[in-house]
Amino acid sequence: MRRSKSLARIRSGEVMRTCVLGHYIPAYVCQAARAGYDCIWVDQEHRAMSVHETQALLALSHLYDIDIMLRPATLEKTKLYRCLEDGAAGLLIPHVSTPEKAKMLVDAAKFPPIGDRGIDNAGLDADFQIHDPDEYIAWANRETFLAVQIETPEGVRNAEAIAAVEGVDILFVGPGDLGLRLRQTREMTVDDAWGIVAEACKKHGKAFGGPTMAPGELQQKKDMGAQLLITNSEFQNMSAGLAENIKPFDNLS
Repeated sequence: MRRSKSLARIRSGEVMRTCVLGHYIPAYVCQAARAGYDCIWVDQEHRAMSVHETQALLALSHLYDIDIMLRPATLEKTKLYRCLEDGAAGLLIPHVSTPEKAKMLVDAAKFPPIGDRGIDNAGLDADFQIHDPDEYIAWANRETFLAVQIETPEGVRNAEAIAAVEGVDILFVGPGDLGLRLRQTREMTVDDAWGIVAEACKKHGKAFGGPTMAPGELQQKKDMGAQLLITNSEFQNMSAGLAENIKPFDNLS
């Protein structure tokens, strides 16, 4: 049973180095690990992968010792903790706007006494055999994490109550959906929301973070105390690489 590199970073007060994958590209897992990333955010909210493709990526993450934070396409309890059994280091759940929903997710992601996750004896997370159930449960509650996305004005207003829920490890500011809604309500800015989430997490000892794409934003959010910071995806790498690699064609005589 492996230790989470992301949680080790957070517990030492450091930033977890995270990149994004939205397609089934096995080599990406190896290359991200070799580059020194701690975690790959694998997105299945907006991208499609089969169960077996997901399981293969998770197996590779154990082979190359890098966390995968999986954003699943379901809220079904048994399917959520099956992701953890298959080897995900953490879950990232979109659109968590109330502490009640946060508690429902804790029930799926954490074993008693924190949550209500069911126990198995044949998952990759347990090296396919549990010898000591108490040891395994303590490991799972300690070395897997639940991140919840704050993507609505209601979620921002409830940030402190959500951060107070035992078993929620990380609050994740989702600037895309949140910005879309705030442009309609104009009750605050996305920067205001980051500040509110930061204060809520500091009060309750929880980590927070989100995407940092604009120049200088990575340092700015780190200075706020954010520890889950994301800088790129395979989309950006492909587009930047293709744009750069086509330039020699322009110089052909």
